[in-house]
Amino acid sequence: MSRAYDTFETLRQQNAVLRETVALNSGIQLAAWYNKHDTVTVKSNHHTLSLYVADGYESYHKTNSGWKNGGGPDRFCLMPKESESSWDIRDDLSFVHLYCTDEHLREIGEKIWDKSPAGISLDEKTFASDPKIAMLYRQFLLGCDWQQQANQLTLSTASTLLLTHLIQHYSSVQWKLPVVTGGLSPFVLRNVLAYIDENLSQALTLAELAAIAALSEYHFARMFRQSMNMAPHQYVMQQRMEKAKGLVQFSQQPLTDIALACGFSSASHFSNRFKASTGFTPSQLRAAKE
Repeated sequence: MSRAYDTFETLRQQNAVLRETVALNSGIQLAAWYNKHDTVTVKSNHHTLSLYVADGYESYHKTNSGWKNGGGPDRFCLMPKESESSWDIRDDLSFVHLYCTDEHLREIGEKIWDKSPAGISLDEKTFASDPKIAMLYRQFLLGCDWQQQANQLTLSTASTLLLTHLIQHYSSVQWKLPVVTGGLSPFVLRNVLAYIDENLSQALTLAELAAIAALSEYHFARMFRQSMNMAPHQYVMQQRMEKAKGLVQFSQQPLTDIALACGFSSASHFSNRFKASTGFTPSQLRAAKE
């Protein structure tokens, strides 16, 4: 379910250039922006995690003692709900925003810690540094095409991991992560793997896979990794590639049909993923078999 986020709408009315955006099934929205020579004041009824991708050295934040800078690649800013902040962007800045609500934070609290707090108060952060956050957004958010349904599982997983990290380290709650031991039972694992194989053409989500196992998303992802030695989104992509290789080599289906059957809505994205996996484009591999 998509919704209008105040900060997103404010930036669209400024000099900021929207490069890409996607609304996830959970209602969380991601947006990739570029800005330069702009002054922006934002106050919203949602939370915003701002991740600096490139440049940002001449980005200034208004404080009680004047304008202060400290931006740069891999720095992040956390703007909680109802906080007001003013920014002076004096030179190039490329950044990614993650927009979420109190409801999203509560849902993660309930799914991971089995607790339902009345409210989770996030800490305001400006030009902060956190290697875990940098790793998550660079590896997951910047490493895939947001518009491809085949990447929805990766994006939703990354968003859940980022929000879990914020709750654990940058909130008034700061619960310890529960310890998960053991993997999925053989019966549950068989059902999950069968469901994945039968639905590779669909935009699989972590929530629906966890529901099959009757587990929270957090516990399911941890237990799946223990059973399969890889994360759910990695396994799904591996299976998409295995199915694609078989169809390319041993069928006469058009490559565009194979792309759709394996969950890729774009032939170019399918070709790029296929080459990264096999060293050949689909057409090259098919030609080699003839």
